[in-house]
Amino acid sequence: MDKIKILIADDHSIVRQGLRQIVNETDDLEVFGEASDGHEAIKMVREGEWDVLLLDVSMPGLSGVDVLKRLKDQNIKLPVLVLSTYPADQYAVRLLKSGANGYLTKESAPEELVIAIRKVSKGGKYISPVVAELLSENLMDDHEEIPHKRLSDREYQVLCLLASGKTVTEIADGFSLSVKTISTYRTRILEKMHMSKTSELIHYAIKNELVE
Repeated sequence: MDKIKILIADDHSIVRQGLRQIVNETDDLEVFGEASDGHEAIKMVREGEWDVLLLDVSMPGLSGVDVLKRLKDQNIKLPVLVLSTYPADQYAVRLLKSGANGYLTKESAPEELVIAIRKVSKGGKYISPVVAELLSENLMDDHEEIPHKRLSDREYQVLCLLASGKTVTEIADGFSLSVKTISTYRTRILEKMHMSKTSELIHYAIKNELVE
């Protein structure tokens, strides 16, 4: 039986180890490679043959969002299942619209992960009931003007990180960008949200449940 060849991209070795253990206990799945950051993931995708990419959202340098964009820009047709510590309502809809084939939180049961991998490997979409409801709400909300939907993916990431208490310097370090660049993002976010202070962004994000 041909096994589904899986590439894991996650910057935490303990997470990669746990995923490998879950996957390799299943007869038809096997982890054939691991990447510890987004740049390495892109390189391995180009150089190898894979059936599914298990992709972490939050990685230093090149995030999961950026990896998805690179794959799309380079017309690489590889099923991607996104795994995240963020609640589904923060990123699921955006990532699915960006080309991901499925979205799971890292708290999901191992059985659900296996089902999701099998489904996306065949070209399907894996959408949990929670994400399905979010997609439905998103379609209805598209008719209304929702401030944070004006933001680009990167701006949205910065908004969520600011709201979770990260400083501009910490966010810059996490993305391997300059403090000046992140400050520019913050300025753009404030303009698009029609706000003047970071504290207003934090209040908005908490009120709209963009952060836990």
